[in-house]
Amino acid sequence: MSPNKIFIAIVAFFALQQTQAQFTFKPGLRGGFTFSTISETHADYKPDFYIGGFGEINIKKHYALQPEITYSRQGSNNVTRNYFDNNSGTERVERRDLKIDYLSFALINKFTFGPGLQIQFGPALDVLLYDNLVRRKTYNDVAFITGIAYKLSSNLTLEARLKKGLLDVLDSDYYHNDHNDYYLFGDYNTNMNFQVGISYSFAAKK
Repeated sequence: MSPNKIFIAIVAFFALQQTQAQFTFKPGLRGGFTFSTISETHADYKPDFYIGGFGEINIKKHYALQPEITYSRQGSNNVTRNYFDNNSGTERVERRDLKIDYLSFALINKFTFGPGLQIQFGPALDVLLYDNLVRRKTYNDVAFITGIAYKLSSNLTLEARLKKGLLDVLDSDYYHNDHNDYYLFGDYNTNMNFQVGISYSFAAKK
């Protein structure tokens, strides 16, 4: 092998080692409270919880990429529906608490500013695990997540996020209410999910 090729190989080897040294991986757990509703239903927020795991890949000093798997309990409370009862020949109104549980797969971008302030955002795929909807337009959902966080220590972080579903999940032909303007359903009913919680990461692995 010529000296030039040996030199190039040595430079490439140390450059690779230097690049690898900049990457660290920190597994962790996250959990907290959710406050969810379904858009254009004029319903109440449903309080519940989320829990999951993640792997933080630190690429640069102020940037990390974080794959996540999260179990999230969502839905909406006090969804009002009016319908015509053929048995009684009258219009009836019912109110139901809708439950939708997802296993969410997310890829979060994390930018850190100052001592611990973080901006977080990224896409998510929500796979349906359970629901009590009589009719639906789609089983799974695609969402976009955005939020802020603050590192309380090297391992503990306080998080606040909004996860906005992009797909129409509710069959508004069934879940509709035109009894008055306040309860008028829209045709584009998407998941709205607010999350407040903490995450804990374990020792970094290079």
